[in-house]
Amino acid sequence: MTAPAAATGTATATTILDAQLGADRAAIGAALQRISDRYLEGIPNVVADAIRYSLGGEGKRLRAILCLAAYRAAGGTRDATDLAAVLEVVHAYSLVHDDLPCMDDDDMRRGRPTVHRVFGVRAAAAAGLAMVPLAAQCVARAGRALELPEEACGTILRELMRAAGAAGMIGGQLLDIEGEGRDLSLDELERIHRLKTGALVTASVHLGGIAAGAGPDALNALRGYGAAVGLAFQIADDVLDVTATTDQLGKTAGRDRALRKSTYPAQLGVDGAVARATALVDDACASLARGGLLTPALERLARFTVSRRS
Repeated sequence: MTAPAAATGTATATTILDAQLGADRAAIGAALQRISDRYLEGIPNVVADAIRYSLGGEGKRLRAILCLAAYRAAGGTRDATDLAAVLEVVHAYSLVHDDLPCMDDDDMRRGRPTVHRVFGVRAAAAAGLAMVPLAAQCVARAGRALELPEEACGTILRELMRAAGAAGMIGGQLLDIEGEGRDLSLDELERIHRLKTGALVTASVHLGGIAAGAGPDALNALRGYGAAVGLAFQIADDVLDVTATTDQLGKTAGRDRALRKSTYPAQLGVDGAVARATALVDDACASLARGGLLTPALERLARFTVSRRS
C-alpha cells in the first residue's frame, strides 16, 4: 500500500531536518577542533590538554545549533559555524568549573571523567579561566569571517560576556550554591535557572539574530524564545536527574538530591515539572510563529529540550 502523500511529505521533511541538524552538529565539532588547533599554542601543556579535553566531549551542541538555526531564521545566508562554536567554548568552560570540588564536585560529565579528575583541580580551574578570553578571540575572528560591521561584533561580544558573567551563568551558579539545603520558592528557583542555564541559551539565539542583521522586533522575539527554551531545558534537567540513570545521562544521576537542591520536581512533582516545561516551549514557539520567525529547526530544537533523555 502506498503511503498517503501528506504522510510521505512529512517523513521526508523530517529526514531532511534531521540530516541538517546532524550536519550542524558535526560542523560544530570540526569548528571546535579548529579552535583547539589554532589558539592553544603557548598555553601550558596540561592546561591546553584540559581545554582540548573539555571541548572534545560528546555534547549535544544545542547552544551552537540554536545559534545557527536563529541566524538562518533571521535571514542569514553565510556559514556562521565558527561564531556558533564560540557558544560551546563558553558552555564547556562553565561545565569545567561547575564540576569542581568547590562547586558541584562531580566525577562524570558527558560519559567520561570530569576535567579535574583527569588533569587535577588547578589545571581544570586554569583551563576554565583561559576559555573566557579564548571565546573573545574566537568571536573577533568569526565576526571578521562573516564580514560583520564592527558595531555588530562589539555587540555580540558584550552579549556573550554578559551571559557568561555575574549577570548570567556565574551569578546563577552562585545563587544555586547558596540555595543548597534551603527550601526555595518557585520564583527563587526560576531566577536561578534563568541565569545559570537560560542566559547562555538566550544569548545563543540572540547572537544568531544579531549576526544575521535582524531588526529590534525580531531580536526581541528571539530573546523571548531563548529565555523560555532555556528555562524549559533546565526544568527538564531537574526531571532527568530523578528519572534517568547515570548511564543514560552521561553524568551522575541524583546529584540534586545529594546536594539538597530545590528543584522543579520537588516543588511540582515530575508530571507538573514536565507540564511547566512543555508550556514554556509552546509559548516560545507561538511567539516566534506570530513574528514569522518560527522554522522547523527552531521548533524541533525547542521541543527536544523537553523530550530528550540525557
